Amino acid sequence: MSVRTTLLTAATVLATLAGAAQAEPIKARAGGSVSLGDVAGVAYYTPESTGYRVVVTLARTESAGPVRFETVLTNGQSVTLSTPRDLGGETEAIEILRTGDSVSVSRAKPAVTREAAALN
Repeated sequence: MSVRTTLLTAATVLATLAGAAQAEPIKARAGGSVSLGDVAGVAYYTPESTGYRVVVTLARTESAGPVRFETVLTNGQSVTLSTPRDLGGETEAIEILRTGDSVSVSRAKPAVTREAAALN
């Protein structure tokens, strides 16, 4: 089974994790599913001496290559992942929060896109 197929299968099986209105905990090294509209994947963390390394791998389809995001969170820190939308549109976003020995994933409040792309 390819990495892309594995990611998409895991995302389908665990699709309720990121779609819940409240934060859903994920377990160290076990992970859970995340969804950002057109892209989906898995998130997991591993404890390290400097904090918890959170790894999120996302893919749009089986034909698109996956993208991986990594960060280290200490107690009380969070990170938000979002997908861009048209100017003025609401973004799809999730927040990953570390509280003590727990890491949770929740749907972030929608924000209006106010970004501008740089022109070459």
